[in-house]
Amino acid sequence: MPSPFLYYADHRLSVAELSAARLDGHVVELGDAYIPADAVETAALRAGSLRDILGTVLAATHLSAAWIHDAVADPPPRHTVQRAVPRRLHHVLGRRFRYRDAMIPPQHLTVVGGVNVTDRVRTLVDLAREGDDAHGAAAAAMTHRWPGLAEEALAHIAASGPFPGKRPAAGLIARLSAERTVGSQDEVTRYTS
Repeated sequence: MPSPFLYYADHRLSVAELSAARLDGHVVELGDAYIPADAVETAALRAGSLRDILGTVLAATHLSAAWIHDAVADPPPRHTVQRAVPRRLHHVLGRRFRYRDAMIPPQHLTVVGGVNVTDRVRTLVDLAREGDDAHGAAAAAMTHRWPGLAEEALAHIAASGPFPGKRPAAGLIARLSAERTVGSQDEVTRYTS
């Protein structure tokens, strides 16, 4: 069931009504939807705001999943989505998203706000595979936010068969894990001295 706090253009209110409500300060934009200005932004609302893009057959991945998991503050300009069903999808086109046809296995998916999202471990591995600054920064934010996530991701990579970008991803995650460990030790030393 969709959240009563999410307003989509032309569903309950027209684009003009939502624009007027935004100008009056009653609603604010969240992803591809609007929420009341006084609503608390949650992972469920962030994910639910992508309901029109994802439906039941696509999953949010990469920076989109990192945003839903609250590792990055702003949604990406174009969401990254992947197939979450075994059957091939045809004519998946859109300006607001980048589609990847490889299916994400169900064990790597979690349902948040009524839509499919890659779990934190898969999201971290996907971010580390990309190799650019934006994805690397999101990967670093995830490893710093959730202790032990880097180790889980490294174990996942070790248990997986070959896949593109496996070595660079493992290297980046190992570095991020080491940085987090060194940072934690420095913090303990600072407080015990």
